[in-house]
Amino acid sequence: MKLWDKGFSTDQKIDRFTVGDDRALDLFLAKYDVIASSAHAKMLGKIGLLTPQETTDLVNELAKIGKTIEAGTFTIEDTFEDMHSKIEFLLTEKLGDTGKKIHTARSRNDQVLVAMHLYLKDELTEIKAQTKTLFNLLMDLAEQHKDILLPGYTHLQIAMPSSFGLWFSAYAESLIDDLYFIEAAYKIADQNPLGSAAGYGSSFHIDRSFTTKEMRFTTLKYNVVAAQMGRGKVEKAAAYGMANIGATLSKMAMDICLYMSQNFDFISFPDELTTGSSIMPHKKNPDVFELVRGKCNKLQAVPNQLTLVINNLPSGYHRDLQLVKEIIIPAIQDVKACLEILTFSLREIKVNNAILEDPKYDYLFSVDTLNELVQKGMPFRDAYKQMGQEIEAGTFTPKKDIAHTHEGSIGNLCLAGIREKMEKS
Repeated sequence: MKLWDKGFSTDQKIDRFTVGDDRALDLFLAKYDVIASSAHAKMLGKIGLLTPQETTDLVNELAKIGKTIEAGTFTIEDTFEDMHSKIEFLLTEKLGDTGKKIHTARSRNDQVLVAMHLYLKDELTEIKAQTKTLFNLLMDLAEQHKDILLPGYTHLQIAMPSSFGLWFSAYAESLIDDLYFIEAAYKIADQNPLGSAAGYGSSFHIDRSFTTKEMRFTTLKYNVVAAQMGRGKVEKAAAYGMANIGATLSKMAMDICLYMSQNFDFISFPDELTTGSSIMPHKKNPDVFELVRGKCNKLQAVPNQLTLVINNLPSGYHRDLQLVKEIIIPAIQDVKACLEILTFSLREIKVNNAILEDPKYDYLFSVDTLNELVQKGMPFRDAYKQMGQEIEAGTFTPKKDIAHTHEGSIGNLCLAGIREKMEKS
């Protein structure tokens, strides 16, 4: 069954090519097509295009379909083009001509638009919640390990003292920046496009404000052409938010892979969170974190993938837009999986509290030792020169009783301020 069926068949090869992965991907969206269809049916009843009984019958039957979707028993067989055709078939099968009326005053274009908006609202909300959970864990770890020093690096060269408190809370605060992008994407998704039909509105006297309230959108995407042009754009906005989370998680995963290696030995994890080698019995590989790194690097490519699909398309609908589903839906599943597995794994992290006992890290304290000379009155450039000469001559004695007190430093992490910033975000 196809919603555009005019009584003749399409070549099977053409059908396979044009439908693509829609049937599988639509299983993620079917719940939202039901929600939108129910709101649409109520609106049609409100304006008199459906009788009260027809409205009740459609809403009740849609609720039953929704339950099968929630139970995981809803399927889209090869005889159906997509979720829209399967749902309309089920309505018609149960309700006869009443089921055929559900498509009055709408198009498949605004159906998939509104389903995607509703889907993204839910998924972005879930991503925000998972990010907040990871944030809370990182902040707790920062508090727990705030006094354990850690080498800081620039150019992968030993640089200055850092700490696990600084390291954990750095990634926590970075996640706040990422959520600003997620929140912006949510605001774009939180606009009701239903009623734009094929992109140019309808001659039926539909009530778009009613469906906006019914589906709990904050506002309406008023201009029907603007609503249609949102196809691909709302997905791209979500992709930018996820790409930013991906950048943060990928960098942290890379740190973890380095810090787990024997050359660093800063952190470790229980055996059950690592993998072994097929021939080297001593190996404890960070496969989880390597996959997080790889998946999150892929996530950072998603906005560009979407750009290459939607770029230079004129206004109005084009079949190219179907392809955005197969880009954005797997990306959403990936970012949620990475957030979940990082949170799960980091709960078991073990930190080395004696890293700086190794004399190779003595040069970490050169800047603090230099600064002490400056505080005693020596000009900075002279102190820098003296310190360089001592290091070159092998006579450098590090000052290890460091005292960093400014906001955001080792001795003043401002964890309460970071938590407050997250709450405000």
